[in-house]
Amino acid sequence: MSVLPVYFFIVLGFILKKSFQEKIHDKSYVILSFYFLQPMLIFWGLTRSPIDYAFIMSPLIYLVILLTVFILVLIVSKKIFTDSKDKTIFIAVSLVGNTGNIGVPLGIALFGEQSVPYTSIINLACTLYIYIFSVYFFAKDSFTIKKSIQSILKLPGIWVALFAILINHFSIPIHKDISKVLEMGAYSSMVIQLMIFGIYLSEVKIKTMNWKLSLSLSIVKHIILPAVGILFILYSNIDAYVGAIILMQLMVPLAVNNVNLAALYNCKPHAVTASVLISTICFSLLLYFYIHLIRYFLGVL
Repeated sequence: MSVLPVYFFIVLGFILKKSFQEKIHDKSYVILSFYFLQPMLIFWGLTRSPIDYAFIMSPLIYLVILLTVFILVLIVSKKIFTDSKDKTIFIAVSLVGNTGNIGVPLGIALFGEQSVPYTSIINLACTLYIYIFSVYFFAKDSFTIKKSIQSILKLPGIWVALFAILINHFSIPIHKDISKVLEMGAYSSMVIQLMIFGIYLSEVKIKTMNWKLSLSLSIVKHIILPAVGILFILYSNIDAYVGAIILMQLMVPLAVNNVNLAALYNCKPHAVTASVLISTICFSLLLYFYIHLIRYFLGVL
């Protein structure tokens, strides 16, 4: 029952787009969320509890797990796909989860507000992975390290995160009224992000889906990645609560951001959108099992 609000707002976005069609401008919602509300969510999340060992280690463990599976994906991609664009999508998309749109609100639903600092910093780690690895494979013909660095430096969330970490590190107090505004913006961000996800899903055409690509991506995202994640977390000395949050972030469905990148580099954006839909359905069906998996291995929930 605790995850029902997550699905409610996704369905609300889906209905909104289906009902009003061209009156709903997708990019306006994305701009509002990306440049205004998400920075508020990041700042609020990263200043809610003091920086400790688990706070620093959680994104590092998350990235190590991603890079381990990335090597496997890189090897098997040559054997699974012959189409170059399908191969590119498989490599660039398979590990990029919806750690912001789904991960942050789901973390609150399952673990409470105290999970926000960890889900926020892991979301930033995922963003860095996208701009370093995913962008490279989507645009490898024209890609340069300079362009990658410039793209990262343009992200408002990066600068807000650094500022929030400094505020947190030096224990600078935040006035309660400012904190309240940040909290309102943070929750608004989560609602808008979930609705954006629903809006994107409403435009998927099932008849033209690339099932081989979509199912291959879902197998990596929802079976292989969590399995490797469990092994790493169990053999690390990270707190079980934080380990559960990392595992949950590994389990979330493919990110809508994958669609944006695929459209930007003209790499079958509709196929990527369809894959996000299949991944979301898989996640919905597996969520009950995932919760029991976290409870069995980590004793949390």
